[in-house]
Amino acid sequence: MAISEEAAGKHAGRVVLCTGAAQGIGRAMLDAFAEQGARLALLDIDAAGLANAREQLQQDHPGVEAFCVVASVSDDVQVARAFDAVRAHYGRLDVLLNNAGISMNKPALDLAPADWRRAIDIDLSGVFYCCQQAARLMSASGGGVIVNTASMYGVVAAPERAAYCAAKAGVVALTKSLAVEWAALGIRVNALCPGYVRTALVDALIARGALDESRIQARTPAGRLGTPKEVAGVACFLASDAAAYVTGHAMLADGGWTANGYL
Repeated sequence: MAISEEAAGKHAGRVVLCTGAAQGIGRAMLDAFAEQGARLALLDIDAAGLANAREQLQQDHPGVEAFCVVASVSDDVQVARAFDAVRAHYGRLDVLLNNAGISMNKPALDLAPADWRRAIDIDLSGVFYCCQQAARLMSASGGGVIVNTASMYGVVAAPERAAYCAAKAGVVALTKSLAVEWAALGIRVNALCPGYVRTALVDALIARGALDESRIQARTPAGRLGTPKEVAGVACFLASDAAAYVTGHAMLADGGWTANGYL
């Protein structure tokens, strides 16, 4: 898939780091930014998945630069080393797609402390660790853009998602706080809040009965689940110069779910 002349101008030459890069929304984001001429850094805990993602990116986007780093976002030491590796390889960072995360669908009364800590460690603390390291790199080169993947459940709540909702609401508040603090450094920080998106993770939840697809579709004004490509398109916009005056914002991409108070 060649880079079109029109698309290549949007992120051409920019260094874009994506966490949770091996699959799902992160993988779709990489495709979108590769199509627009970005130089890519892929971070994930899954080494084999990263290798597969890089191979596929290079097949689909001939000539794309794709540098892989294996790390857990929940480990601040691993995160620091990963960002050091990106700096050593590219010398700069222009865009962070802070996308790594997990689900946690359990009744609150059955939620073990270990489950709570895992959700907070990955979905919230991991976001902060990556934001902090990214901002240190970006501030040294005049600024950049951070897009934190939150969720519509960072804006509204649902039962049996206490840890997930708490973590994602934390991401939204963290995003706003960092946007205010880092604007003077030339760093924009926004949150991307997807609704139900057709990923392997969501398909697994549907398969085991944790989610009811027919109810989701009926509750969503758009009448369907979103696609990773659609979410990636929003990330490309938020990271682009077209959104130069957008910071501290939580942008929903949920097919109208949170707007719908009828059902």
